[in-house]
Amino acid sequence: MKKILKILFFIASLFLLFYVLPQSPEFPKPLPASVQSFEPADVETPLRRGYYTNLTRQEIIEHYQKEFNEGFIYTPRLNYPPEEAPALIRDQTKSTFLEELVHPLRESLFINGFESKKTIYQLVIDGVTWDQKVIVRYVPSAIWLRVLIVFLTIVSTIVLMREYQIWQKKD
Repeated sequence: MKKILKILFFIASLFLLFYVLPQSPEFPKPLPASVQSFEPADVETPLRRGYYTNLTRQEIIEHYQKEFNEGFIYTPRLNYPPEEAPALIRDQTKSTFLEELVHPLRESLFINGFESKKTIYQLVIDGVTWDQKVIVRYVPSAIWLRVLIVFLTIVSTIVLMREYQIWQKKD
């Protein structure tokens, strides 16, 4: 029984290591039928981009899920309250929805949408009125950091298993 558990632990450890080793994917492609925003806040970093679009929230999320999920088995979708946008996207970001697509132990993609309900916030760019502005923030992680976390997790698991065995023998 112990031998089977050791083999399963070894296989799981290898699987986890192979999961975190590949490079992070590139920044997702722009939304179809959208115009990229070149406002200073939207171009100050290559990891954050803004787009004006008439797509619905569901269409936007589906587009980025398709772009971001390529080659991944499991990508959770987390929903945040819009009030979190200044902390997660950028200070003074207007928001009506905020979602995160996550590759656990790897990278995240935050999708913030602002649907202008009032004429004071109407989104007019080059004479075209848009339904909403979408800001996408990509948060990659360094390979060395991912490998270090997996290594420390494996070592910690081994130490805890040995301590549990010692504790069981005492009883």
